[in-house]
Amino acid sequence: MNSWTVRLTDQAAQDVEEILEWTLEQFGPLQVDIYTDVINDALEDLAEGPESPGVRWPLELGKYVASLHVARNGRKGRHEVVFRVDERARLIEVLRILHDSMDLARHVSPEIA
Repeated sequence: MNSWTVRLTDQAAQDVEEILEWTLEQFGPLQVDIYTDVINDALEDLAEGPESPGVRWPLELGKYVASLHVARNGRKGRHEVVFRVDERARLIEVLRILHDSMDLARHVSPEIA
């Protein structure tokens, strides 16, 4: 049973939309379906909590901000889910979903982290 709530910010939802639009243009509809599943699987894993396997706590993101790479369970991906943890509310708030070649700290504004 998933005991944490995972919520995407408007910016994270926009990131997903842009990722999937780009994937459609570059690789077609079948790959969009596959990559949608990859992203959703990562988000579902986060519902198990911030100690889910693969969660990293990069110091440059701040004390309560972590990341999880979407590549998991033998499935490929090139994005990181960046999220903030609210232990009291048992809430994982997804701030951004960024390409893994990006400097995460540069794209997560300090006021939201």
